[in-house]
Amino acid sequence: MGRMTFVFRRLLLLVPTALGVTIITFFMIHLIPGDPARTILGIHATPRAIAILHREWGLDRPLADQYWLYMDRLVHGNLGISLYYNTGVSGLVTSRLPATLWLIIYAAVLGVIISVPLAMIAASRKDAIRDHVVRVVPLLGLGMPAFWLALILQSELAVRYQLFPVTGYGSGFLGHLHSMFLPSLVVAVALCPVIIRSLRASMLNVLGADFVTTARAKGVPGHRLFIRHVLRNAVIPAVTVLGINIGFLIGGTVIVEQVFAIPGIGQLMINSIFERDFPVVQAVALVFGIMVVLVNLLTDVAYAALDPRVRFDR
Repeated sequence: MGRMTFVFRRLLLLVPTALGVTIITFFMIHLIPGDPARTILGIHATPRAIAILHREWGLDRPLADQYWLYMDRLVHGNLGISLYYNTGVSGLVTSRLPATLWLIIYAAVLGVIISVPLAMIAASRKDAIRDHVVRVVPLLGLGMPAFWLALILQSELAVRYQLFPVTGYGSGFLGHLHSMFLPSLVVAVALCPVIIRSLRASMLNVLGADFVTTARAKGVPGHRLFIRHVLRNAVIPAVTVLGINIGFLIGGTVIVEQVFAIPGIGQLMINSIFERDFPVVQAVALVFGIMVVLVNLLTDVAYAALDPRVRFDR
């Protein structure tokens, strides 16, 4: 089985994943207390006005009929009309998606930039003081709630020292880099401890290999030994750990977007839940599910590309 066949088969997994997400989100969102028609019309809405909206939106039908209608639209590429924003859900989600992708990719890059040097420092002197410090200190970030860390960074770096904007997405490439640094750092802080521990363990295993002993006997300098021999071989297991945790963190960006007022699909989802905007919540949940599958696919492909021992026919 070649690489393209492997990728095609993994992409087929999007179908059952998307179907499962639609079933779970559709029926769970109807368990949320509240009526979208009454929420939009306000407390002074008359029963007749509510009944008219129910009929217009199809909310007066049985749940099974509503789900069938939703799936029929989805198959034809129609995600429906937002009940609150009164616009196409597809365009609404598409316009918000770039901000979320920026946050995820930026956080992953920051996580790698922070984790790789720290893992190298820890692995270079096993059980030394710096090794224990590198292993323990990042765990504090893992235990911090994302919203609390976000508020601390906003208060200190954005309000007190005015180094970064308090909220917003910025404009242009440099504007995005500047404005999205703090929210990306919050997401990266939760990612770093896992990468550091995985990469450190892999480096220690590689340091005990025969080819590393041979390289040391030949007089290869320490920094060159780590970069060209140790890191190159130790990064392979860490790629898998990084990919899996990025998949978990995709859902975690929802809170960060809300705190920093980033116009992404996470913020859109929270607002839509409060407004009982069923079509938007279902569409965003579907996008999140597809993103997780794609991240896992890219992780598998990257692992096979880095390790020549891996074959796609296994």
